[in-house]
Amino acid sequence: MDEFNFFLLGIIQGLTEFLPISSSGHIEIAKGVLKSSFQTKGLLLTLILHSATALSTIWVFKKDLLIISQNFFITSNRIISQNFILNIIISMIPSVLVGFFLKDLIYSLFNANLLLVGIMLIITGIILFLADKSKVLSREITPFYALIIGLTQALAILPGISRSGSTIAIAIFLGINKSEAARFSFLMVIPLIFGSMIKTIIDYNGFEKIAFSPALLIGFVSAFFTGILACKWMISLVKKSNLKYFGYYCLILGTFSLFYGNI
Repeated sequence: MDEFNFFLLGIIQGLTEFLPISSSGHIEIAKGVLKSSFQTKGLLLTLILHSATALSTIWVFKKDLLIISQNFFITSNRIISQNFILNIIISMIPSVLVGFFLKDLIYSLFNANLLLVGIMLIITGIILFLADKSKVLSREITPFYALIIGLTQALAILPGISRSGSTIAIAIFLGINKSEAARFSFLMVIPLIFGSMIKTIIDYNGFEKIAFSPALLIGFVSAFFTGILACKWMISLVKKSNLKYFGYYCLILGTFSLFYGNI
């Protein structure tokens, strides 16, 4: 049944990665409810599913990424492209440091701990409620703002804290409009995910232990295609939707997770 479970987890990952409701929290809840004997460590599965949605992001934003790359070599537009790339690099620093120094702690969090997930989902709901009431300005993302957003992303490694929700929310708190906040939030995580994948593959002594698992491949494919659909939908939705509705959802799911974790 691992193939079906991983297919289901891939769909969950693809649908929840781009919504501010914590994809990692949903994955951990699904793992706890399904109680499947997964063939790989929880963090490895999470990284593979995240790599699929990272590729989904690249596919959806391929035109933006192409423009950024082209402008990097055009004198008149080079500064804009360089600033964006610099901000992405700065935003990565906190997560890289957390991943390097707290690796063992991170591994221990991905074990279907529904009590932890429930608490973090409730915190996510509160953050979304606060962001919904925050006044939106039109400030640009500066290196300092990128660092603040990056610190938030590092905290979002906790399962149940929505990475997109928390980073978009903090950007709104800083006065950045929702469209730019969502765009930066989606793009800033791509290099981190692929970096994590490379490190995990090295830790597992290469591809031979993970590349030929049918269940992992099924999960990857289902996450990739559902991720494309969800990403396109979220781009249009985030411009006009109120974050408080996602906050209600996180509160309900967090409460469920707390009660289920005590059973």
